[in-house]
Amino acid sequence: MNGRMQVELPRQVKRIIETLERQGFEAYAVGGCVRDSLLGRVPQDWDITTSATPAQVKALFERTVDTGIRHGTVTVLMERAGYEVTTYRIDGEYEDARHPKEVWFAGTLTEDLKRRDFTINAMAYNERCGIVDAFDGMGDLERGVVRCVGNSEERFAEDALRMLRAVRFAAQLGFSVDRRTGEAMERLSGNLAKVSAERIQAELVKLLTSEHPGRIRLAYEKGLTRVFLPEFDRMMETPQNNPHHCYTVGEHTIHAVEGVPADRVLRLAMLLHDVAKPACRTTDEKGVDHFFGHQELGAKQAQEILRRLKFDNDTTERVCRLVRWHDDNPEPTERGIRRAIHHIGTEQYPALFAVKRADAMAQSGYRRGEKLAYIDAYEAQYETIMEQKQCLSVRELAVNGSDLIAAGMRPGREIGVALQRLLNEVLEDPAKNRKEQLLALAAAFREKNES
Repeated sequence: MNGRMQVELPRQVKRIIETLERQGFEAYAVGGCVRDSLLGRVPQDWDITTSATPAQVKALFERTVDTGIRHGTVTVLMERAGYEVTTYRIDGEYEDARHPKEVWFAGTLTEDLKRRDFTINAMAYNERCGIVDAFDGMGDLERGVVRCVGNSEERFAEDALRMLRAVRFAAQLGFSVDRRTGEAMERLSGNLAKVSAERIQAELVKLLTSEHPGRIRLAYEKGLTRVFLPEFDRMMETPQNNPHHCYTVGEHTIHAVEGVPADRVLRLAMLLHDVAKPACRTTDEKGVDHFFGHQELGAKQAQEILRRLKFDNDTTERVCRLVRWHDDNPEPTERGIRRAIHHIGTEQYPALFAVKRADAMAQSGYRRGEKLAYIDAYEAQYETIMEQKQCLSVRELAVNGSDLIAAGMRPGREIGVALQRLLNEVLEDPAKNRKEQLLALAAAFREKNES
């Protein structure tokens, strides 16, 4: 990499930079968009830094939004897209490990870049000057290292979330963390307690859905999870002396997280699927560990954790149900699987199969082929049931409450009981899901009850 390397600027970004330069101002694409371009990745956002003040920026463009005037940011709207344009700035003293007390507009690009978190995010580019790299960000990209700009302790004292961001960037890029940066994380990890749950949640999800989610191990090693996810520390420190396992609960969890697609719900489910094992661990007279009831308790603990981290209700519900049922193994017959789908809920499929496979693959090799064959049979039966659109719930019955009332049944609790009995019959034999047959069965139930 060299300073004259080119970054392919989008047409609108080039137009914003050129408009500012024609008026005598400096302007550059800056931060993550430059980093990603140099790595051959497609930038998600394009940010621009400039010597122009917010008022001067607003005067040059027809459509702008005051998204962060206090911090020097104006969003310029072009062709249904928004581009943040921020004035060079220097942050004042940080009082809460989150926000600067004051912000001053800086006179130079270098002063602006100096306040940024990591060297790989502290590069700027325009077509006139090429890459501006005052802190060897390109060198760190080549070395695959996340390193703070300047003094690591100062950067983390300014904003404690940067420690978790360091892990997240390592996970997204497959990088390591610079030694001094890592040492500062260990010393200041407790400051993460000052950061809001919402901000931590956002970084955790980005970490987990990255190409290298196993980097969460780094968050544990640097003391970060101890602050926002102490349950994970207990998992890392809980052995599994059992033929089915070859890792601690935590290491098993890391391998399981890496074994599912980069989906938010799936990765969270694997992170928490064994969260209750430390609390449920018992050891028998032969020295073998068991974890009876960890699924049920795990679903409750997962709910507490996700609520603590301010996850939305839908995500929480879906993750907790996968945790609850990840180790459920119904009889692999059409009848057994039909009842399992009814009990667990169709919304958990086919995600549950991804969870079960990742769980099995993260265990020891003991009976692994047998476990995977069982999951294959489970899934095959599920697919048959769904393809045939077999009845799995009361609402899918060929009769409803109105039909039963019309057939002479009294309104009230009796209707609900009758529908549930009919569903049980249909779960046993889907061929019974015909209106005439169900009405006949309902009549037989009523006669038996009345006799």
